[in-house]
Amino acid sequence: QVQLAESGGGLVQAGGSLRLSCVASGRTFRNYAMGWFRQAPGKEREFVAAISGSGWTTTYGDSVQGRFAISRDNAKNTVYLQMNNLKPEDTAVYYCAAAFRGIVSYTAGYDYWGQGTKVTVSS
Repeated sequence: QVQLAESGGGLVQAGGSLRLSCVASGRTFRNYAMGWFRQAPGKEREFVAAISGSGWTTTYGDSVQGRFAISRDNAKNTVYLQMNNLKPEDTAVYYCAAAFRGIVSYTAGYDYWGQGTKVTVSS
């Protein structure tokens, strides 16, 4: 079993930056691809970024390409999402997820989910 806990959300002005963290409790963190998703009120959950177990491969949603960066530190059982040049439309609850298989960009591909951390970007 894997438990995930996100942190780092908060209020930031447009153009600012935040770094989200997700700590996994499992003992096989290296075996899981990790992803970030977000969901704004009244909208569908949206894929943000994913990273392979080794950290060598990453992929991003079109809306955050060039602004966000996903990374991981397997020694710390932690995955990060660096968010730069934030926009009001980035406002959402951000969720960390773990997939036993390779990285995917859809919700059903993930086995475990965190509780989410809220990011609010003011204009």
